[in-house]
Amino acid sequence: MKRTTIVDVGRLAGVSAKTVSRVLNDEPHVSPAVKQRVREAADALDYHPNVFAQALVRRKSNMIGLIYENPSPSYVVELQRGVLERLTGERYKLVVIPIRSVQDHAGEVVGMLRSAALDGVVLAPPASDNPIILNQLKDARILCARIAPTRLIDMAPSNLIDDVAAAREIADYVIGLGHREIAIIRGDPTHASTEARMLGYTQAFYKADIELRLERIEPGLFTFDSGLAAARDIFARGDRPTAILAQNDDMAVGAMMAAREFGLSIPDDVSVVGFDDSEMSRITWPRLTTVRQPVFEMAIAATEMLIAQLEGRDVTARITHPHELLIRESAAPPRSLG
Repeated sequence: MKRTTIVDVGRLAGVSAKTVSRVLNDEPHVSPAVKQRVREAADALDYHPNVFAQALVRRKSNMIGLIYENPSPSYVVELQRGVLERLTGERYKLVVIPIRSVQDHAGEVVGMLRSAALDGVVLAPPASDNPIILNQLKDARILCARIAPTRLIDMAPSNLIDDVAAAREIADYVIGLGHREIAIIRGDPTHASTEARMLGYTQAFYKADIELRLERIEPGLFTFDSGLAAARDIFARGDRPTAILAQNDDMAVGAMMAAREFGLSIPDDVSVVGFDDSEMSRITWPRLTTVRQPVFEMAIAATEMLIAQLEGRDVTARITHPHELLIRESAAPPRSLG
């Protein structure tokens, strides 16, 4: 089949191809009646303009990127849902750019954005904290907005929660239940939130005069499998803890699976808590006590920040979103106190 062109649209609408181009590129000085005829003709012919050709004409692609690394499927879905929610009814389209390791490929990110001719980008962790990416974006004059950064907050418009306070609150809750023998599963060391949450836990332990035992701190990667492996190591040792603080929900659910492998009941034998309030935390049993990080709302707000910059409007430099401790069934007082 012959591909429909703007010449065909113009012929049906009774205008020149140049006028069709002006209408489709939202240029001024075209009457509403002509705009309507052109759009009706384009619909009738099922004509869709070439976005790359439009980008050459306007020097804008009307495409924005979303860069993320986080391996948690629930987290990624919330990111994408939030960006797409804000783009509803807008002319901008979303290009999703997953990166296996931001730390290993930070120097290549801006080159990818340039090659894709994107107008701007939303950065999710850990890209939102990476100084190489942030500096190269600034040098390339590519606009950005950030989700959940914990460093260099004033370098670009940012949406965040207080990770330290959130982690301290959930640790305080577990300690308040009576737990003193507590293990920790850390997140990915390349994510700044890992250290922020560790600081929150440390503050809670210090306030309660509980020793932070290094042998009870296990490494993880924010994945289910890493949580499972870390908890297996924890339970294989003789001095089993009565509670586990996992730095995200995927690792917490992995820890719950390991507990069952060792014949342990949750929360009777061991309490497990997470972080994020992912879908996984709500459908596992028992349901997971966790901290709600409003990823969906943060993604909406970051996209609004980016659009405002693209349109030359005033931009809020920083929004601190509230977190929420969600008390469910996976944590209870230790059996000796129950």
